[in-house]
Amino acid sequence: MNAKALWARAGCLSVYALVLILVAAGAAWFGATWGAQKYDRIVQSGEPSPAPVAPRGDLSNFERTTTKIFRETSPSVVYITTLALRQGLFRRNVTAIPRGTGTGFVWDRRGHVVTNYHVVQEANAAKVSLSDGSVWDAELVGYYDDKDIAVLRIQAQPQVLKPVKLGTSGDLEVGQNVFAIGNPFGLDHTLSTGVVSAVGREIRSIGGRPIQGAIQTDAAINPGNSGGPLLDSAGRVIGVNTQIYSPSGASVGVGFAVPIDTVNRVVPQLIQHGRVTRPVIGVEIDEGRLAAQIGLKGAMVLSVTPGSGAEKAGIRPARIDRRTGGLVVGDVIVSVDRKPIGGAEDVYRVLDVREAGETVDVEVVRDGKSRVLKVVLTGVVDQ
Repeated sequence: MNAKALWARAGCLSVYALVLILVAAGAAWFGATWGAQKYDRIVQSGEPSPAPVAPRGDLSNFERTTTKIFRETSPSVVYITTLALRQGLFRRNVTAIPRGTGTGFVWDRRGHVVTNYHVVQEANAAKVSLSDGSVWDAELVGYYDDKDIAVLRIQAQPQVLKPVKLGTSGDLEVGQNVFAIGNPFGLDHTLSTGVVSAVGREIRSIGGRPIQGAIQTDAAINPGNSGGPLLDSAGRVIGVNTQIYSPSGASVGVGFAVPIDTVNRVVPQLIQHGRVTRPVIGVEIDEGRLAAQIGLKGAMVLSVTPGSGAEKAGIRPARIDRRTGGLVVGDVIVSVDRKPIGGAEDVYRVLDVREAGETVDVEVVRDGKSRVLKVVLTGVVDQ
């Protein structure tokens, strides 16, 4: 290649290199200028950026109480899943399928768990989940539908069981703080807070009998909370959450709990015998308001149990006149322990707080005249 050609080629390369240098310099200038303008726009427009985190102050006394109660009590609260047995249409195999869920709490280190009777009603089996995630098969120890209480038992080791602290429901005051822990809608270990809205309420049990002394609370109690503990500010169980009053089926701030004093009378009997012995006068009382229909006030005695305290006290039942076929009224109970009786449920209410072997004053009206009889209560085992 001659000298002229070499110079021509070198000139082209120089021009090409100069162009590349100018392009690179322009790009650098444009990037720097655009970046500076963008930064200026961000600063001037106030576009969001992570804000500094302010230090958190101390928890309030109520918050400290609430968190402590949940931390200490939640390990005692269990999740209950009930099972029903279903047989296939074309097979003979039987499958256990989930039927429902509820809440319970550890009663003692022997594995006894307390819940509502309606949580396990009609179930074929149940499983209990502890706070550590372990799941245990549960056996039904006993139940008392009149108080909506049932006791299950699991074969867990004592060291993994944390029993609740029991309180009393006899000294509750309207307005004091309460805390409910349960598994609403299958969401385990949920805490809700509220106050005692009222005491001494009466609710209807699964068995149709009145449950007296029920605690009313505005702490949220939803489906799945049933059987869980209602706690006071000392973390003690004062009731077992059992019912809500709600047109929609969800909590509207009116919930009820079975008082722990009632539960504490029932549970030991269920653990020991699987049944509850309740005190009775020893009479069958008209529950159809027959006395009112014929103009009598009180509870008409239809029959007397042989060997009962009523028979020994001389209470007389109604009978049928063999000649006329008409009803001959016997004794009509008008008071027990000086508490007026208007029907069978009033008798149940009075006897609910008594024990077998105690003596009560039963006032009856016989042939238009009032008399008071001393009746020793006998015990009847509910099957």
